[in-house]
Amino acid sequence: MADETPKDQQASGTDAKAAAAPEAPASVRPEVLKPRPPRPRSPRMKPPDPEAGDLARRNFIWYSIAGFITLLVASFCRFFFPRVLFEPKTRFTIGYPDEYGFGVNTKYQQQYRIWVCRNAAGLYVIYAKCTHLGCTPDWKEAENKFKCPCHGSGFDSEGINYEGPAPKPMLRCHLELDPLGQVVVDTLRQYEYEQFKDARPSTSGPLLAV
Repeated sequence: MADETPKDQQASGTDAKAAAAPEAPASVRPEVLKPRPPRPRSPRMKPPDPEAGDLARRNFIWYSIAGFITLLVASFCRFFFPRVLFEPKTRFTIGYPDEYGFGVNTKYQQQYRIWVCRNAAGLYVIYAKCTHLGCTPDWKEAENKFKCPCHGSGFDSEGINYEGPAPKPMLRCHLELDPLGQVVVDTLRQYEYEQFKDARPSTSGPLLAV
């Protein structure tokens, strides 16, 4: 031991300190100690372009003007296409006289608002309109009468009023035969009671001979 030099003594002392120093804990990872890379900065928003704003406003104005002009043109063109109310024909055929038996036939009530009737005198057509306020009466076959559902007016099978507020009989339509022998009804030519009460059967008029 006496032959050791000062360098050897210093080296041995360093080794002793190193042996006595505690070891670094195994849980400490070297990656944790590394500095993190800087985060990328978010790009700054560009200031609005004043020219783009002016262009959007100009487009809005032009679109508004174009829409207004289109609306005016459409409204102007609408006058060339007036509304049309499609009404049933006022002159039409209802078949041959022998197709109708005695009594009241309601076949054309919905389509033409008429009743085709036949009795011993001939064929006649009643216009289905109450003479009180214009309602359409119903044919009550069991009671053999027309009954208005609005205010209770009653008419017999020939359209003559006998109960309720109806002031007069229902109207009859003009009848005639076409070249083929079919019955033609004209609802524009109508007859009051005074005109058909004494009418004789004929080929043209309120009472058709069959």
